[in-house]
Amino acid sequence: MALSVKEIEAARPGPKDRKLHDEKGLYLLVAASGSKRWYFKYRFLSREQKLSFGAFPDVSLKAARAKRDEARAQIADGKNPSRERLMRKEAARVEATNTFDAIARELLDKNAAEGAAKATKDKAEWLLSLVQPRLGKLSVADITAPVAFAFLEEIANSGRRETARRLRSFISRVIDRAVITGRAPHNPVKSLHRVLPAPVVRHLPAIIDPDELARLLHAIEAYSGYPSTVAALRLTPHLFQRPGEIRAMRWQELDLDQARWKIPAERMKSREAHEVPLSSQVIGIIRAMIPVSGRSEWVLPAFHSLHRPISENTVNQALRRLGYAGIMTAHGFRSTASSLLNESGKWSPDVIEAALAHQGKDQVRSIYNRTSYWRSRVEMMQAWSDQLDALKAGARPGRA
Repeated sequence: MALSVKEIEAARPGPKDRKLHDEKGLYLLVAASGSKRWYFKYRFLSREQKLSFGAFPDVSLKAARAKRDEARAQIADGKNPSRERLMRKEAARVEATNTFDAIARELLDKNAAEGAAKATKDKAEWLLSLVQPRLGKLSVADITAPVAFAFLEEIANSGRRETARRLRSFISRVIDRAVITGRAPHNPVKSLHRVLPAPVVRHLPAIIDPDELARLLHAIEAYSGYPSTVAALRLTPHLFQRPGEIRAMRWQELDLDQARWKIPAERMKSREAHEVPLSSQVIGIIRAMIPVSGRSEWVLPAFHSLHRPISENTVNQALRRLGYAGIMTAHGFRSTASSLLNESGKWSPDVIEAALAHQGKDQVRSIYNRTSYWRSRVEMMQAWSDQLDALKAGARPGRA
């Protein structure tokens, strides 16, 4: 006899569990603890089996009967309902690991384990945060070219073309991992750079005219402020390394007697260690910092703490105070040195590229450059510092 809702609601627990039978194998187990749960008893390949449908009243009588009928239909098709349920759960579990979010997190964790720099990790987290609202919960197999293009085009059309370019590359790397691990058939995002609006190239401000550079060097020489700021401002033109590398210079990286600065791989954009020859002028500036920062691990400690280096914007802020906003940046000194050293005709472009720590496309050649040009780089760095001093003194050297 079929159950009614009133019977179910009126059922009270007893000293033992008891069953209230409905029809066609469905019954409600009223436990001694007071819970009420639906079960479906059936036979498959001559073996009696049981399937749980959940608790009453979360699963109503009508819903329990619908679940029973679905299970009976599976049996009629030669399928075991218990196995079908397990397969659905496994498919859902696999689907949860196939989302863009999940695979992106795998990629980020892998990069972190391989020693990615903090700036690289932070940038990847930022890119993922931009993708998540639109694509994060999608299975990578469902991210088609039109789906990705619609998202990226929206970003580009908002004026953030460079961000769209970076996002396309990031999304592509995530889907590449999905393809390699068998969770996506192919990568439809690889070729989207062909149809996205090209980024507007913005060159960082840099002075390449010797007379203008001489005036800037005079202004830097007269600049007064916190010692770390003054030293960073004076070191940057001579060293022409990346601002982040200069500001994080540590005493342990320096061998002043040998005139060498060894920048570890984790702080380099190329992820490869880089050695910089130090001119006598640079050594003098650094030695002058010993009374100020000798107790710190940083050569250029922050104003408020010896336990942190100066900020990334310290040199740029100093240049703005000197009136060079929009005219010169800390990074611009790399372009200044590269332009004037190449223009001089005295130094091989390979030597200049090695000094700049540019990563060439030819990896074997890049390694050769770094290991074979040290003597030339020592000469060039000293000559460059001497040239800066000459400019500052008002002289303008001719072509070598």
